[in-house]
Amino acid sequence: MKSQLLNILNQNNEFISGETLSQHLGVSRVAIWKHIQKLQACGYDIHSGPKGYRIVRSPDTPYPWEIPERESRIHYFETAASTMDIARGLARKGCPDFTIVIAETQTSGRGRMDRNWFSPEGGLYFTLVLRPHIPPVMSPLVNFCTAFVLTRTLQEFCGVEARVKWPNDVLIHGRKVSGMLSEMEAADDQVSFVNIGIGINMNNDLPSDLPSATSIKNISGKTCSRKAFLSEFLDRLENRIHQPDMAKVIEEWKSCSATLGQQVRIVSHQGVTKGKAVDVDPNGALLVRTADGTIKKIYYGDCIHASS
Repeated sequence: MKSQLLNILNQNNEFISGETLSQHLGVSRVAIWKHIQKLQACGYDIHSGPKGYRIVRSPDTPYPWEIPERESRIHYFETAASTMDIARGLARKGCPDFTIVIAETQTSGRGRMDRNWFSPEGGLYFTLVLRPHIPPVMSPLVNFCTAFVLTRTLQEFCGVEARVKWPNDVLIHGRKVSGMLSEMEAADDQVSFVNIGIGINMNNDLPSDLPSATSIKNISGKTCSRKAFLSEFLDRLENRIHQPDMAKVIEEWKSCSATLGQQVRIVSHQGVTKGKAVDVDPNGALLVRTADGTIKKIYYGDCIHASS
């Protein structure tokens, strides 16, 4: 009802009477009034008067009804400890493919290597529940596909020079603008779900003690609509991930890479590897040529560019 009501209001610059709205939507004028009140409480600037209702401004908040074609699969929270934790519970209960958990802020957001993810207002923080029909060995391709689509969407929708650092951090001019964290569960040699948590610094201001990070707003000098960006990203990702040629994802990822050709230091629980990043193999492993000419395959770790 909210999405239908907003659609009518957004298509008209003049006041629309409660009677007209009730006829269009098939509900009472009292029901219209109650929905208007709820929308106003959510931050919508809707003027009311003797002639009816007129919308003046909508908040840039990714409420479920702002993406009506996905509304039933979006779970929105003003604040949450972690969208990953909520999504894991939903996935184990059988929620559908492309379920999305969004939080305006997170109190215990986390990134890779068990790092905390600073999640202030103005950013975009969400976890996707994906159910690809693939064996577990192919699950890294889902991460690379998501990172590639996210980077391309930032480039083309927000107009920024985004590049992806192995395996899935997104950088602008060498500074981190987005991070990803994934979890996978499988049964009977088939992926049950891959949950991908994404944090994007969109319109938030970052503290001065985070010089290695940036936001879309800081880089471009203007805000980028979070709800419009999210809708665009989800459409692009769903279209790409359901194509049969997932094996080509690595090549697509390479076209956006900020890591290949760089001197890198990879830190993992197994130790530290230093060398030049020369390629990524079909399974997503980073190939690093060390000082003695040996090529090492790195499947997991924190990648640090020498220029960082």
